[in-house]
Amino acid sequence: MESAIAVPSRQPAHPATPEVSPHHPRPTAGLALVALGVVFGDIGTSPLYALKECVSGAHGAAVTPANIFGVLSLIIWALLLIVAVKYVSFILRADHHGEGGILALLGLLRENAPAGKVGAGVSGLLIFGAALLYGDGIITPAVSVLSAVEGLQVMMPSLQPLVVPLTVAMLLALFLFQKRGTAGVARLFGPVMLVWFFVLGGLGVWHLLRQPAVLAALNPLHGLRFLATHGWHGFTVLGAVFLAVTGGEALYADIGHFGVRPVRRAWFWLVLPALLLNYFGQGALLLAKPAAAANPFYALVPAGPWTALLTLLATAATIIASQALITGAFSLTRQAVQLGLFPRVDIRHTSEDVEGQIYLPAVNWAVAVGAIALVLAFGSSSRLAAAYGIAVSGTMVITTVIYALVVRRVWHRSRAVSGLLAACFLAIDLPFLFANGSKFLDGGWVPLVLAVALYLIMTTWRDGRACLARGMAARILPRQVFIDDLKEHKTPRVAGTAVFMASFGDGIPPTLLHHFKHNKMLHRTVILLHVRNENLPYVPPQQRISAVHLGSGFHAVTARFGYMETPNVPRALRQAKSAGVPVELADISYYFGRETVLARGTAMPRWRARLFGLIVRNARSAVAYFRIAPERVVELGMPVEL
Repeated sequence: MESAIAVPSRQPAHPATPEVSPHHPRPTAGLALVALGVVFGDIGTSPLYALKECVSGAHGAAVTPANIFGVLSLIIWALLLIVAVKYVSFILRADHHGEGGILALLGLLRENAPAGKVGAGVSGLLIFGAALLYGDGIITPAVSVLSAVEGLQVMMPSLQPLVVPLTVAMLLALFLFQKRGTAGVARLFGPVMLVWFFVLGGLGVWHLLRQPAVLAALNPLHGLRFLATHGWHGFTVLGAVFLAVTGGEALYADIGHFGVRPVRRAWFWLVLPALLLNYFGQGALLLAKPAAAANPFYALVPAGPWTALLTLLATAATIIASQALITGAFSLTRQAVQLGLFPRVDIRHTSEDVEGQIYLPAVNWAVAVGAIALVLAFGSSSRLAAAYGIAVSGTMVITTVIYALVVRRVWHRSRAVSGLLAACFLAIDLPFLFANGSKFLDGGWVPLVLAVALYLIMTTWRDGRACLARGMAARILPRQVFIDDLKEHKTPRVAGTAVFMASFGDGIPPTLLHHFKHNKMLHRTVILLHVRNENLPYVPPQQRISAVHLGSGFHAVTARFGYMETPNVPRALRQAKSAGVPVELADISYYFGRETVLARGTAMPRWRARLFGLIVRNARSAVAYFRIAPERVVELGMPVEL
């Protein structure tokens, strides 16, 4: 389906494709350092608000020694079981040619499923999980920066009115900066976060040495006793405990930038020890000074200049964490576009050397508006924390279910093994999901409403394109029939090269038929270009192009791109020319169909057909998406019915 609507079809990966992309650098200690900012920024800033919400939030527990041991035990074991065991030890194994994240799981299942098809239920579950991640991408910058700036009111309560305006100003500056790219700032991410984790660990050790008895929280019985004693209230506190592990899913999504080994190395050698020490330190502080429950993190240092320095460092760390989530939203959107799950958007490359350095204006400002609106609406990190967690806990449950399918279908382990893994992980994930669900009316509805809206957009785009593809497939004319007819009638040919985008490998594109019907002539060279999205992140350059010479000046060219790449048609045609296709690059015209969707309610419900038409009108044009110069494009209007 060649058109303004279509994103090219997906096919199983080429059998010769290597398992590791050349875009992925080899693991080094320096790479582990850089990963500190990008991969661990989210979970690394959780000490700012996690324990605080457990003991002083809307559903906080009273600051008693038994409650401190109980809450601290829950946090410690959540970090160990969810992040260290589930994600770092197990889920990170489920990479798709080096890439991670929930959409990489979809690619992994498609590559190993018959005909590349995944069940509708599994596909829908993965799409909803991806939609939930957008909620995390909006809430994380808001709650992280707001919690850091709140250090000002700890230092000087009179500065409290400035917290929200300063947070909004910092967020606005952060989103304005995105168009310049993150390559330069990325060099600072690792060192700043290295300092941050050493400070976290150092402050924790300082207070731990004063109250070593707090180490008793390592006993999981304290956490279980807390839940048994407090009943429903203890269950709601579990939602605040989950704030300590909200970066686990982002950790999995970002492995493609650095590889599994550097991520594991950084986690076990530095991040996990620093987090554990800091939470123990905050617990030790609360044992000695219960009044510090209002903000135990900033109470780790004496009030005054030390608070100011810690606020500055925390602000830098939260900006880095926010940057990582924003960049993650960009990457997630590009994957969704390439997998045919999201309408095309403007993708700008901010680095000539690094493929992953991209900027998506529409996504950037949508996240910016959402984050700033949340800060203005909730006003404090404590209130905003109520909206945090439900999106990530939902995604974690979905990841567990799909991981079990990967174990069974891709790795061909027994039902007993996959079922046991799923049961163990769900036994941890589901209580956190239900605990966060209890905060639905306190703000948890925000990410869910956003996820439902995005799910509706993504599934409508996917299903609308599928309906159009089925309709056009029925009208496709075989290539050889058309070419033989041209020979028989001695069709006039003019100089130059015409490129027609073709989604069907063995047929004549409707746009070409439409053009020929009106003009009664063709160019001397006709390229039927099929852009194929593979179920792998990157396609090696030597496997990018394949061509078949059909005779009579017709050539079928296939250009392959991975879901972490942005198609560049002119560059692909230059490569095709070097491969022997007679493309006249200086005299080339591209023909696209511009469809007008008519909502008849025949192929899909009328309301969805109307929504699909609205999405089509607002999606980025195929011309811009494929990086084609507009002056070389001819568009032909074509009404289509749904």
